[in-house]
Amino acid sequence: MKDIFERLKAGELVGLDDPEFMKVNEVVNRTLSLSPALNAATSVDEVREKLSEIIGSQIDNSTTIFAPFHTNLGRFINIGKHVFINHACSFLDMGGITLEDHVLIGPKVNLITENHPLDPTDRRGMLCKPILIKRNAWIGAGATILPGVIIGENAVVAAGAVVSKDVADNTVVGGVPAKVIRTIF
Repeated sequence: MKDIFERLKAGELVGLDDPEFMKVNEVVNRTLSLSPALNAATSVDEVREKLSEIIGSQIDNSTTIFAPFHTNLGRFINIGKHVFINHACSFLDMGGITLEDHVLIGPKVNLITENHPLDPTDRRGMLCKPILIKRNAWIGAGATILPGVIIGENAVVAAGAVVSKDVADNTVVGGVPAKVIRTIF
């Protein structure tokens, strides 16, 4: 049987009453205990160091992240090289979040991989799907990317957009829900 983290990343329904949910709570509590130091950091190097500790892998020195930065798990965040993440972003990563090289993330961006079923009898369960933001994409201020979305290479998500569907390479989207505004090339 797969462990709870494999089941979450595979998009399986996991109830909050699952016997293994305590493992999730342990990681969340660890992340919560490390987050104050991350958000009190006084340099980009210190932010990178503290976030590396939370996610469990070294973030490349070419990447810049501004505090505050919020995550509930952190364990399933992968950040490429030459990435920029502005202030006050929230990454809910139980489903997995990957930022490829040269991605730009504006302030107050929300990357949400977690959802709950519509059926009220299962609503306390978790359904997770990964988010992939491909090379050289730019996510504008205050945008929200929902579970399972792929943002294409060189794509732009306008400020304030809510993205629930994949965005093609070289495309600009905006609005609520996000719609194609134009192509870049």
